[in-house]
This record gives sequence, C-alpha cells and structure tokens, in this order.
Amino acid sequence: MDSQPVTLRTRKFITNRLLARRQFVLDVLHPSRPNVSKAELQEKLAGMYKTDKNRVVTFGFKTHFGGGRSTGFALIYDDEDSQKKFEPRYRLVRNGLATKIEKPSRKLRKERKNRSKKFRGTKKVKGSEASKKK
Repeated sequence: MDSQPVTLRTRKFITNRLLARRQFVLDVLHPSRPNVSKAELQEKLAGMYKTDKNRVVTFGFKTHFGGGRSTGFALIYDDEDSQKKFEPRYRLVRNGLATKIEKPSRKLRKERKNRSKKFRGTKKVKGSEASKKK
C-alpha cells in the first residue's frame, strides 16, 4: 500500500434487494500514483460501508487517458450465501471463494473429440489418447 492519498467517489448507488447487494459505479482519484490495487479498494470500501472486505467485489476498472483517475464497478453483498449464489464463478475464484476447475485447453478438447469420431462402436478410449508422431 502506498502512502499517497486516494479519493473514492460513488455514483449511481443502488440498493438491490433482489440480489441482496449494494451496487455502484466507483470513481477513484489517484493523482500521484499510477493505479490502485483492487485489494486496497476492497479494504477502503469495507471501511466506508462498515462491512467485511470479503463481501466487497470490485471489477471493470479502466484508467482514464493521462492517468490520475480510474472508473469501475463495485458490489457489496449482504452475506456470503447470496454472494456465492449470484456472483459469476470466475469472480468467486478471484476472491478466493471457489476453486478453479482445471481442464485441458479448448483446442485439445476439440482434437480429442474429432479423433474419437474416427472409431466405431462404444469404446472410444483409443481416440482420446494423443496420436504418436514419427
């Protein structure tokens, strides 16, 4: 964390009862710094709105041309259950509330699928293995 001052301003503040959260556009003024980390913003917002920093989700930040100002979105969930229910999985992974599912690359999956098409019958194990190149 830097010692230079950072100013947070909220716009378009909405209390969304259906999704159990507060949502707003966040303007960050940081004239003497290149940028502000999302973790630091989460801590500052949690202090401003008197909530747990794990319930604060920040995303979509763009730094304005010339620097010194960034704009993004922030959500503050009422509880962990509603956060897990309504947040997209990738943002839960970013905040450490879910684990990332490791799977092979898209190209590899498509190649395996197409190789398995070449075999008849129900046993398609041979097709899923990588082909041996000479």
